[in-house]
Amino acid sequence: MNRLFFISSFFILSFTVAAQQTKAPIEKEKWHWGNPNKQDTSAGYAQTLRVGDVLYISGTVTTELSEKGVKQVYAGLERSLKQYGLTYQHVVKENLYTTDIEAMKQLNYVRKQFYKGDFPAATWVQIVRLYMSDAKLEVELIAHFPKG
Repeated sequence: MNRLFFISSFFILSFTVAAQQTKAPIEKEKWHWGNPNKQDTSAGYAQTLRVGDVLYISGTVTTELSEKGVKQVYAGLERSLKQYGLTYQHVVKENLYTTDIEAMKQLNYVRKQFYKGDFPAATWVQIVRLYMSDAKLEVELIAHFPKG
């Protein structure tokens, strides 16, 4: 009985390993601010990455926490969405990182204008610093493509 169990387990494991080795990599569609490489090779990221019906948008930053700075961030994110024919109404998740959460709370009215009352799940985090040392705000999004 033990020998039969061992042999059948071996075949199942062999089949599983073989199946995993033949899987094709996931299909990714990238965009990076009109860059012909569709990604930034110096920092190592793409501004957007589409996998199936999900669009991941890398953080867009500003160096000033002001109405102008917040508008610039959300306008940049909107440009990323528009590359795929999407709007803020397709956004399902927002992650916001700032060096001053209280200032961002006061500027939330600017952000809310872009969503037009249809808000995503959101996480806001105050951090010490961002990748760019002088950046004060970075926002990343996840959007879904409509079915059909």
